[in-house]
Amino acid sequence: MLLIKKTNKSVDQAGQALEAAAANQSFGVLAIHDLQATMAKKGVDFPNACRIYEVCNPHQAKKVLERNMEISTALPCRVSIYQGKDGGTEIATILPTMMIDLYGADDLKAVARDVEEKITAMI
Repeated sequence: MLLIKKTNKSVDQAGQALEAAAANQSFGVLAIHDLQATMAKKGVDFPNACRIYEVCNPHQAKKVLERNMEISTALPCRVSIYQGKDGGTEIATILPTMMIDLYGADDLKAVARDVEEKITAMI
């Protein structure tokens, strides 16, 4: 269900590389959530860096949403870059093909496969 890859890059370096790779795959980065910073603002000490990137290809999103608006609860796609248990950097995402199965949307599997291939290439 999850794709998780380790990288030798820092969280910042991996984030910059993901942003460039997203553009190369015709995806946009809609938002970046810095969980460590957000928690700090709320007075919560969280030691691990963790950034969640919301990525989207609007043409693919339109195909999905025109057929099933319920899938909007899973959009945009998220890619998380964080410090793993060993202190190294990991990049993870929920596989779109697995996510589409949760909605019973067999007619959208081809779109999910295409999006998954592109996100896998980004990672």
